[in-house]
Amino acid sequence: MTEHPTSHEGRQPLAARSQEHARTRQQDAAASSSPAAAIPGPATAPGPGAIPAAPPAATAEAHAAAGPDPQTAARREGDRLRFVGAATRRIARGIDLDEIVLGLCRASVPTFSDAILVYLRDPLPVGDERPVTPFVLRLRRSDRLRLNEEETEPASEIERLRLPVVDPYGDLPPAAELCEVRSGGALAEVLRGVRPVFGDSAAARAALPELLGTGRSAPTGHRAILAPLRGRRRVIGAAVFLRGTERQPFEANDLLVAAQLATHTALGIDKAMLYGREAYIADELQRTMLPDSLPQPTGVRLASRYLPAAETARVGGDWYDAIPLPGSRVALVVGDVMGHSMTSAAIMGQLRTTAQTLAGLDLPPQEVLHHLDEQAQRLGTDRMATCVYAVYDPVAHRITIANAGHPPPVLLHLGGRAEVLRVPPGAPIGVGGVDFEAVELEAPAGATLLLYTDGLVESRLRDVWTGIEQLRERLATTAGLTGPDHSPPLEALCDDVLDMLGPGDRDDDIALLAARFDGIAPSDVAFWHLEPEGTAPGRARRLARRALSRWGLDDLSDSVELLVSEVVTNAVRYAERPVTLRLLRTDVLRCEVGDDAPQLPRQRRARDMDEGGRGLFLVNRLARRWGATRLSTGKVVWFEMPPRG
Repeated sequence: MTEHPTSHEGRQPLAARSQEHARTRQQDAAASSSPAAAIPGPATAPGPGAIPAAPPAATAEAHAAAGPDPQTAARREGDRLRFVGAATRRIARGIDLDEIVLGLCRASVPTFSDAILVYLRDPLPVGDERPVTPFVLRLRRSDRLRLNEEETEPASEIERLRLPVVDPYGDLPPAAELCEVRSGGALAEVLRGVRPVFGDSAAARAALPELLGTGRSAPTGHRAILAPLRGRRRVIGAAVFLRGTERQPFEANDLLVAAQLATHTALGIDKAMLYGREAYIADELQRTMLPDSLPQPTGVRLASRYLPAAETARVGGDWYDAIPLPGSRVALVVGDVMGHSMTSAAIMGQLRTTAQTLAGLDLPPQEVLHHLDEQAQRLGTDRMATCVYAVYDPVAHRITIANAGHPPPVLLHLGGRAEVLRVPPGAPIGVGGVDFEAVELEAPAGATLLLYTDGLVESRLRDVWTGIEQLRERLATTAGLTGPDHSPPLEALCDDVLDMLGPGDRDDDIALLAARFDGIAPSDVAFWHLEPEGTAPGRARRLARRALSRWGLDDLSDSVELLVSEVVTNAVRYAERPVTLRLLRTDVLRCEVGDDAPQLPRQRRARDMDEGGRGLFLVNRLARRWGATRLSTGKVVWFEMPPRG
């Protein structure tokens, strides 16, 4: 446990407070001869939001000698009310557990008490969940009045208090940080009673040593208050308010003040725990809805960013995705569901899953948007979303894009020219009965495609087209810094794009997906058509051997020829049209065999007497990775080998 002096967080410096404390002593000595001077008049009354100072002990003795003064009593009650109002407002400003506890400490010390100890249940229960047993309290925070250590005057009584948590320089060792509340014990009875009690009451005299630890006691007289902290359903902790002998002891009405402080603190802690649980759920939901990491497809590099609209609205309807497709292609998706609620996030998750399923069927981009539109209508009549779906082919260096009411992509060329692509805008997903149109464009090597949601370019301060033009200019400026022959680093480019946002530009979620097109050179691609006949496997082996020899990968010939022969044999068995064979040389050697049979091969364990059924077993053992993907025209079986055996 770390003690936090009150000189932090906007309070006066220690030296200034020391001088003020000395002046207060002189004023208290002068005031002891006049009862009317004990309570400040209207001219010195604290203003709105301020916490009034408590009257000194010498003043209390003068009042006792002169008898009660109705005007003075009324003024003191007014001071109490103003203090409670200001203190509860300060506590209510906290949004998390530490801020609320700190607000209680800063509001109480030194105005209401000279020191405070705050104990909370460990672990704290959240909402309606059942608390764990045993009932353990942990010292969460302590605060005390601390004077300037260089002060030449004798130390005040509060500095000589024998509570080690209040005075860490005392003779006693530090107080125990944990306290187990025994069922039926004195502390349990006080906490069950909920109401604050004076430290010298019979219940508190037995409860405080149990809370503070064996051999430790609170100041005598009405100089300590033990206040249980009760939330909506159960006691969640306790607060101990302490005053030194230089100050007036607590009065009966101070119990009501302590009760107000404890109640507001406990309810604030309850709400903070619920907020923390909701924030945790929101974070987990967002991590589940969005990809944990982007794939690393051949011929393209990817980077992404996601920013929620605000800290209090961590989930929304924006999403992005990158989905590897057969033929070393990749689908790039960015979408935006209307709203920022959990419902929007749930709809976004359903649409993203649907898009992944449709991409696995290798449908054209316009067909994917058509099926997403149908899915949105099934989810509800008011489920609207925008989406842009693009498919990049690194072999053909082409990209096919379809748009459903989404802001157009921006293509940054290698020379630094930024271009807003002319893609038919289309209608948003969920409108129904709308045809989507796809366009095919060149995707030169070194170019960067930027897909984004409207939160990046639209806000209260600018319309969407102004934001798109600013984005285009920002990309061109960033590319100019790296020169005409080099593309800007992808991650740095994403950060630079987000830096264009001003203080008033965060009205919506932002999803950003950047794709750097590297492509695959024609010299690294070998492609053939094979007739579905018995000689196809032998011809496939010869063609593969020649390609590997040309690429200097002769050490892979034996393994690749064996696997190509097995896959082509299986394709020829069921195909009716020519079989395709393609080899791609990148950071790995990839072999793809396509046919028109929709049935996907499944690996099975062959029996000892079986003559076949071992082809995929060999592929699984020798290849680094392998798989099969169903296409609209059949299927593709592929495997990858390291570039060196």
